[in-house]
Amino acid sequence: MDIVRARLIYNPTSGREEMRRRLPQILQRLERGGIETSCHATESEGDAVQAASEAVERGFDIVIAAGGDGTLNEVISGIAPHERRPVIGILPVGTTNDFARAHGIPKKWDEACDLIVKRYAKPVDIGQADGKYFINIAGGGSLTELSYEVPSKLKTMIGNLAYYIRGFEKIARLRSFHMKISMDGVGEFEDEYMLMLIANSNSVGGFEKLAPNASASDGMFDVLLMRKCNLGEFIRIATLAMRGEHLQDSHITMFQTNRVTVESDADLDMNLDGEYGGQMARTFTMLPGHVRIIMDELGETKYH
Repeated sequence: MDIVRARLIYNPTSGREEMRRRLPQILQRLERGGIETSCHATESEGDAVQAASEAVERGFDIVIAAGGDGTLNEVISGIAPHERRPVIGILPVGTTNDFARAHGIPKKWDEACDLIVKRYAKPVDIGQADGKYFINIAGGGSLTELSYEVPSKLKTMIGNLAYYIRGFEKIARLRSFHMKISMDGVGEFEDEYMLMLIANSNSVGGFEKLAPNASASDGMFDVLLMRKCNLGEFIRIATLAMRGEHLQDSHITMFQTNRVTVESDADLDMNLDGEYGGQMARTFTMLPGHVRIIMDELGETKYH
């Protein structure tokens, strides 16, 4: 019988350091399931990109991303440029785990391991932003800074509460940006915008109704634009978004496309899968079915 070799790339600080505590049990469970597993602990930003790329070059069959959306993004970024791309497994031990939440990948470490052992993999779309990659969201605007401005130690200590604390601090300082946005097959929009989200799944920052129809297997981005509004209007829209009723608001525009170009004179930062992605990209392109990710073949498992 052929030996299945996996490289487990993990963030030791994710999920209140659960990964560090569970590592021996995780390795044992994978080994018992017939997956010979070695591991790499990330030490700094970008480390998982290099580790994933090296795993490809060393011929591993599976690369497992253990951490939050940031760790998954780095693993994707290390694998995506290669012609031969191994299957990707996910252990969602981060704070938000948007991609795992959207695709029913169990949060419980033992159930996630059992899913990896089954090795059913599904082709998944990813996005490319001027040479950088993302699997869940790309965005720009004041609120998209939340996820990468929250210190990792604070996320480790109090989890999702850290985002709400930071959000209350920022809400009074919201500002808009002049942007010209072109979408293939849709048209061109130019206005003052407070938020631009390019979603590839229906879970964004833990909210499952912000881009309710987004899918990582339809070859399309779901693009949400929020025009300039005052604080009262913003709070009202945020309340509607909690119920999935924001799409009818006059400040919101939403379309599907596979290519987006952005022009702006403003100094805009970019969020890629919840992490700081540098200056806003000019072009966002869909790469359909570019990677294969281990999921439940019957779609019965849940993120819980």
